[in-house]
Amino acid sequence: MTIETEICCFSLASALVAHNLSATRIELCGGFLEGGITPSQGLIQLVLEKTSPKTFVMIRPRGGDFCYTDSEVLTIYNEINAIKKLNPAGFVFGALSADGSVDIELCEKVISWAKPFPVTFHRAFDQCKDAVKSLDEIIELGFERILTSGLKNSALEGLPLLEELKVKGQGKIQIMAGAGVNAENVEAFVNAGLEAVHFTAKDWVTSPMSVSEVSMQSGTLPDDLGRYETSMEKAKVLFDLIYSKNR
Repeated sequence: MTIETEICCFSLASALVAHNLSATRIELCGGFLEGGITPSQGLIQLVLEKTSPKTFVMIRPRGGDFCYTDSEVLTIYNEINAIKKLNPAGFVFGALSADGSVDIELCEKVISWAKPFPVTFHRAFDQCKDAVKSLDEIIELGFERILTSGLKNSALEGLPLLEELKVKGQGKIQIMAGAGVNAENVEAFVNAGLEAVHFTAKDWVTSPMSVSEVSMQSGTLPDDLGRYETSMEKAKVLFDLIYSKNR
């Protein structure tokens, strides 16, 4: 079985790395420091024009939790309707109720709004209180795959649950491992027979500007004016390891 590869990208530069390495998919996001939010339509259009991997677009109106207000639901609706016109390969979404259960009502709406495009349930799954029950609900809702770390801080820690979810979801939904997937551990996911892995293979890009004493960031970063991008070198090492196992 050939394992699928998905690179989480926050820019055209990163998406071009995914393109040049023939990744299966791009998960296109904005807002790296917020863990991924809906990207701009300008970026979506560029990535769709310049790259060939299937591009799944994140639908998330803000960072933080996955319980959405009525006004945020309206934003979600408007974003999906607008982005559908750009013809992406699919969407990425997840919503929970305050008690940690899947928000069935909102997820049903999103699946309906997104049609005919498929939808991945993102790592909101890792905040669920009952993984197996949530898996069954997400399958019933009609999601195509689940991105998860197995309810742990890293997918390697969560590998036992990932394997269990894979067995329970066999033939119904794809389980994709994500969170901390890198060259040191990717073989564990391949050997476990998982169908897909998700990673950033990121590296820090230093700004050519002189760093000011005035802070422009609220988060903790290596420096104030740089940014993270997908590293061709790091990503290629991952792909080489995956392909060597897929032969």
